Order: sequence, then structure tokens, then C-alpha cells
Amino acid sequence: MIRFCRSVGRSLKLTALILCGALEVIVKRPATRQQRAEWLHQLCARAIHTMGVLVHCEGSFPERGVVIANHLGYLDIILLAALHPCVFVAKSEIRGWPFLGWMTTMAGTVYVDRGRGGSAARAACGMQAAEDAGIPVVFFPEGTTSNGTSVLKFHSGLLMQSLEAGQPITPAYLRFRLSQNNGPTVTVENDVSFCGDTPLLKHIFRLLALRGIELDVRFANSPIVFSPGTGQRKLQAAEARAAVMDLGGVRDTVTACP
Repeated sequence: MIRFCRSVGRSLKLTALILCGALEVIVKRPATRQQRAEWLHQLCARAIHTMGVLVHCEGSFPERGVVIANHLGYLDIILLAALHPCVFVAKSEIRGWPFLGWMTTMAGTVYVDRGRGGSAARAACGMQAAEDAGIPVVFFPEGTTSNGTSVLKFHSGLLMQSLEAGQPITPAYLRFRLSQNNGPTVTVENDVSFCGDTPLLKHIFRLLALRGIELDVRFANSPIVFSPGTGQRKLQAAEARAAVMDLGGVRDTVTACP
């Protein structure tokens, strides 16, 4: 009962936060990418406070270029945006997600239609526009989420677009943990990471009931140094994955979500 009440209370607070954010957009009408990225940054910072998530950051969020990271779920986007104004590249399905889809769309997220030819090339235009505006770009090369026990194979499309544009690519690693006891059936893999067939709204409601959610995020001190030459898509994607895994001390296993 206590967990249910906690979830309801946080849900109501988040709803109020979203409504205030919508009103802010209507009144201020942020026109530039910098203004929209700053709006998302402030909104997400308030959201993680409302959700009771504590963030531990090692290293600095790059001021320019591309940030790549492992992908554990929707919390990744909220937490990274809370750390620094940025622009995300995300799968087009996120447009329809409650709360997060609205936030990312209003903030100028570059959407990618997976499986459609030329999607990475079209996304490159939006990424370059963010680069020209001096805003770092964030994307998740796995293309889907894992439960945090591994880092999935990286897709090379967006990585190659960034490399060809001469953008520095800085790796980051995310890891969630629970610092408080939420019961014997609650785990980070099932209840914090968004991986599997659980409906989104059900997962959010369940997550909002949890206590002691903490995120450890580590940024590399410098961009990745890739092997030189063109036509090295698979090798360079593997190098990017290895750089992210090294930050997290993750062994080379691949376990996709069911």
C-alpha cells in the first residue's frame, strides 16, 4: 500500500511538472536549438528530483561533439538531459511514448526510422545542425535496450556519419543500482531497466514506487581514437563498443532483451 501511494504521489507531481513545462513552452516559445536544449535540461533536472533518483557522475559531459552510451531504458534520456543541455538521436517510436516522447520532440530530437534506407544520412543533417549550434549530440549505438548485464553489438550507421563529419565521439557508461531494499522480488534488471515486454506505463508506475534508485555515469576523459581509413565500419563500431565497455568494466558478452 505504501509503494502504491508513493507511486501515485510521484505520478501526480510528474503530471504537474509536464503541464508546467508545456505552459512554459507556450509562453516562452523557445526558437533556437540552444533554448530548446536548455528547456529540456531544466525540465529533466526537475523530473529526476521528483522521481527520487540520485546521480553520481564521474568525468565531464563534453561541451561539443557526440556522446555514445549503453542503453538501459527511458531513464537514460531523462538523466543525461538533466546533466547537460544536449540533442538526442532516437528511434522514431519514442515520439509516441507518454511524457518522454513529448519532451524529446519539443526539444528538437533527431528521429531515426529504423529499417528505412538513408535514415542515418538524413539524421546526419540534424546532428550537424546541433554541432553547428554548439550543442552535444547523444545517441545509443545499440539501437535498443539491454538489462545492464552486457553491452549489445553497436550499429555503425550513425557512428559512420559522425566520423565522416569529423565530430569527436566520447564514450559514456551508465549503470543503475538500488541503495534501498524494495522487497525480494525487485531488481534493477527488471524494475529499473526498461527491457522486455512490460508495457511502458505499467513500468513507469512500478518504477515510481521504488526507493533508492541511483545512477552511476562515467564519461571518458577524451574522444575515442578510431582506426584510420574508410570502409572500416564494423571495426570502428567494435572499437566504439569496446570503449564504452571499458568504462563500465563489462566483459564481452551479448545478451539481448527477450
